[in-house]
Amino acid sequence: RFLKMEEFFPESFRLDLEDERNAFFELCKEGQIWICKPSCSNQGRGIFLLKNPASVNTLQAKLRSPEEHLLNKRVPYKAPKARIVQRYIQQPLLLEGKKFDVRSYLLIACTVPYVLFFAQGYVRLTCVNYDAASDDLTVHLTNQYMQKKNSLYSQLKNETVWRMEHFNSYVNEKFRKTNGLPKDWVFTVFTKRMQQIMVQCFLAAKHKLDRKLGYFDLIGCDFLIDENFKVWLLEMNANPALHTNCQVLRDIIPTVVYESL
Repeated sequence: RFLKMEEFFPESFRLDLEDERNAFFELCKEGQIWICKPSCSNQGRGIFLLKNPASVNTLQAKLRSPEEHLLNKRVPYKAPKARIVQRYIQQPLLLEGKKFDVRSYLLIACTVPYVLFFAQGYVRLTCVNYDAASDDLTVHLTNQYMQKKNSLYSQLKNETVWRMEHFNSYVNEKFRKTNGLPKDWVFTVFTKRMQQIMVQCFLAAKHKLDRKLGYFDLIGCDFLIDENFKVWLLEMNANPALHTNCQVLRDIIPTVVYESL
């Protein structure tokens, strides 16, 4: 069964497409939080939150239509950069009060025939407790590059990455009974949903690979779980970080690379 987009992907709009851009600015209301991301980037570069009317108005001014530029020919028109705005999930599941997401891997190993592999990855946590109202991006973005900017990172870096086994044990202990979850939810329900979403996304892009004989790629897939244990795909990265700056990553990353090759 194919999932509907709203079942696994936060509501999103492309700002480089005029109809989607206009639809977003009509929809955006005070009290909502949106996250704005550039395409073709990584490590959290260029990401910011839209949390109030002033920030939305500033963004709208930067994305003025070409008609406005034609009125003033001295100002050259530049097409809007490829960006998306995505509805921010304000009630994420927390681990010891901290926001987290899960980096898993999809390996497109071959295109003739198509061969796909799934690999468990790791859990990425923030250094400090979650606060939706915070303006500190290290509260909202979990990747290691962003967490390094937090003053607590040097003393907490080994606590910002968990093995999936640790995550599974934590969910069993803290959430299983109170939320009516099956035992080992992480390695059963959650893993199957990640795989289902990955396959659906692959099938959506499969036609682009038909002429790429010999193509293979390791895709880093980022998932967020909300407080109702709904699984969301945040993004898929064609250039996933392979740094080994803490013990868990030193155990996981070399194995993923070796098995991919």
